[in-house]
Amino acid sequence: MTRTATRIPNRGSRVAAAAAGNNAGVHVAIVDDDADQSALLEDWIESHGYRVSVFDSARSFRDALVTGTFDLAIVDWGLPDDQGTSVVTSLRDSRHASLPVMLLTVRRKESDIVEGLRAGADDYMVKPARHGEFLARVAALLRRAGVGEDEAAAIDVGPYRLDLRRRMALLDGATLELTELEFDLAVFLFRRRGPIASRDALLVGVWNLPADSPSRTVDTHMSRLRRKMELTGEHGWRISSIYHHGYRLEAV
Repeated sequence: MTRTATRIPNRGSRVAAAAAGNNAGVHVAIVDDDADQSALLEDWIESHGYRVSVFDSARSFRDALVTGTFDLAIVDWGLPDDQGTSVVTSLRDSRHASLPVMLLTVRRKESDIVEGLRAGADDYMVKPARHGEFLARVAALLRRAGVGEDEAAAIDVGPYRLDLRRRMALLDGATLELTELEFDLAVFLFRRRGPIASRDALLVGVWNLPADSPSRTVDTHMSRLRRKMELTGEHGWRISSIYHHGYRLEAV
């Protein structure tokens, strides 16, 4: 079973804009067969404006990953059809290897924590989750991944500056002529610099299209953005094409 939350409060954070279809919305997956627990976490997460999808099995979550994309996964250890650690391990061996994962479980032994982290989890929290601590950990994981900050005035990655309020891109103080879509693409890449951005993630996060849409448009726009922003290495950053995976904005 999959349940996707649609109620998003009207708040000032960047993720609240997801209610209006803003491409920068953050999508959190909860993988837990405890309906009451999932509903509680869903309510907490939604209260911060995030979009939430709930899965009650490892299989339903994996099925969703075929065509969908998430910014964070919160996974229970004891799922009805698999172990949470196995879910994490399979993620780390897939195209979703950079997806932040929190294991949330009743297991509290040090050996369990070590096993969970060694499996590839980014964080480990023992149930019952405490409201404030849980949301702080969620925010920290998203921030580490570059997708959880509150909306700032600008993204500064010298010598580039993306002015989010005026929707302007600058290189060494000079304005770059970008289309609206190219600016959204630049924001997506600069917020996620380092990890690979898959074509599926780009289609969903920038174009607001289904992940299985024809992806030639991604290649075309990426080529234009690389040329217009001179992201070929001479200014310290370049857009690299990763064969069969997608693109990465990386420091040179």
